[in-house]
Amino acid sequence: MSGSGVASDEQRTTPGLRGGIATGVGSWPGTDPREAAATVVGELGDLPHLVELPARGVGADMIGRVSGLLVDMRFDSTTRGYRLATRPGAVARRARDLLRTDLDALEESWETAGLAGTGHAVKLQVAGPLTLAAEVELPHGHRVLTDSGALRDLAESLAEGLRNHAAEVSKRLGADVLIQLDEPLLNAVLAGSLRGPSVMNTIRPMPEPEALHILDALIDQQTHPVLIHSCAEPPALSFLRKTRAAAIGFDLATIATKDLDGIGESLDAGKYLVLGLVPTTAPAKPPTWKEIAEPGVRLMDRLGFPRRRLADQIQVSPACGLATAPLTWARQALTLAAETAHAYADEPEALTFD
Repeated sequence: MSGSGVASDEQRTTPGLRGGIATGVGSWPGTDPREAAATVVGELGDLPHLVELPARGVGADMIGRVSGLLVDMRFDSTTRGYRLATRPGAVARRARDLLRTDLDALEESWETAGLAGTGHAVKLQVAGPLTLAAEVELPHGHRVLTDSGALRDLAESLAEGLRNHAAEVSKRLGADVLIQLDEPLLNAVLAGSLRGPSVMNTIRPMPEPEALHILDALIDQQTHPVLIHSCAEPPALSFLRKTRAAAIGFDLATIATKDLDGIGESLDAGKYLVLGLVPTTAPAKPPTWKEIAEPGVRLMDRLGFPRRRLADQIQVSPACGLATAPLTWARQALTLAAETAHAYADEPEALTFD
């Protein structure tokens, strides 16, 4: 594989890495990439993303999609999910074809919106190396996570493939790129709560320094800034703060009082936070943007930070992916996220609640 391609400080800045804007987490309902791209570009003017459509099946979900990005590695499908394959197969070809179709659709919507060549920001999502190694099996059925050599090879292949992918997207759209690593299984990896192929096979907890090295090594090889998103409840904030990621994303509803110090330390460390404020399922009573905005404002007040931090370091998103949401709610969720972000960017100090 090629050299590290370590990013300079200048390479790590992007219009997508700023506060007071909204974005999506990644997944989207349905199977139509053009409709999805048009909706996301239209609703998320500041930071649209390349959507994932897992309803299309094998190769379209968060894990299978990675097979279309890897360098010198690929997956087969199994009844349990995916495993490393010894030769190129249908999964990698399908993942690559679907990803290209998605990018074609985004490029079309990008041009229609007049964004081509403007340096506007776009976000890409990919399963992070720890979650990927926890989900994908070795040929004999054990998780990649249990083999340090296989884990290292998978992480290096992902790092190079992701760097190539981001470069292609940037070139085709004439856009700046923000990379999102999805790590929903981060807590389970650190805690050793994943199960092996039988009750006799246990998976050790991964020491934090080891997990940190794996993530940081991948981040260092990117030429664009990186956001780590986790839907774990609660997110491992103390761990995420130590990573070299420029931003952290999580569902604010999962945060307890004991987690507040971690949030404050992350902000003080200069990290951007992507707060999942919009529910992924439609509430019985449709919320207003003000109801969505209130928890973020209260968070700043509880931390003792000026509300201006909402405009400087906070982005807004749905709580997690929207793949299982009705299409009508998915669209409304993006609208609410954008309206909330605009309120944060304008006059957060003036926001009042009953």
